[in-house]
Amino acid sequence: MAKALLECTQGYAEDPRAILSSALFDVDAGGGMVLVKDIEFHSLCEHHVLPFTGKAHVAYIPRGRVVGLSKIARAVDALAKRLQVQERLTRQLAEAVAEAVGTADVAVMTEAT
Repeated sequence: MAKALLECTQGYAEDPRAILSSALFDVDAGGGMVLVKDIEFHSLCEHHVLPFTGKAHVAYIPRGRVVGLSKIARAVDALAKRLQVQERLTRQLAEAVAEAVGTADVAVMTEAT
């Protein structure tokens, strides 16, 4: 039980901003919106310590740099592997992406059950 709980909460040892910042690439302005959708995640409700699963969808308009798409999925996983609520997960992901790519034009939607 303890080993499983440690694995399910290993996201506390990971920094989603560092994950996203590890794969930034310069791009020309005006490239359009970047959208990554259907990123599956598994988390534990912080109130009940019961599992919930869902999908995250992340969109942003680059302002000179983009992040590697696989890093967005890794950031979702890092945030989901914490005791969490869907609303905070959504906000934390949006803030991490905004900071990494240097834009306020970020939209994140999560759907979970």
